[in-house]
Amino acid sequence: MFKGLGNLASLLRQAQQFSGKMQAVNDRLKGQRVSASTGGGMIDVEANGLGEVLRVKIDATLVERGEREMIEDLLPGAINQALAKAKQCHFEAMKSITDGLNIAGLDEAIAQISNPEDDSEQK
Repeated sequence: MFKGLGNLASLLRQAQQFSGKMQAVNDRLKGQRVSASTGGGMIDVEANGLGEVLRVKIDATLVERGEREMIEDLLPGAINQALAKAKQCHFEAMKSITDGLNIAGLDEAIAQISNPEDDSEQK
């Protein structure tokens, strides 16, 4: 009975350490920058490692020519590329802090969280 309490204490200690690591990773990801562009650089999007879009730059010539439709076509592609890069950064960061933890199914769970569309394609 008391042996189980020691295991529980160890598990709680690991959970606290993991929580601290998660906070550090989130802080690092918030400061990390990724960018993507479409239309030969006419639209540029910058995001952080958490997937928050920080900046959108639209080439002045598109605006001057009134190319609203082209902007509307290019913008989602640049945003999606930047968010995919941010998601990859997040996945790599999560993998780095869980490295060495021996929890069944953890790698698969992280992969699904990082790439939920992959899971839906498999069904």
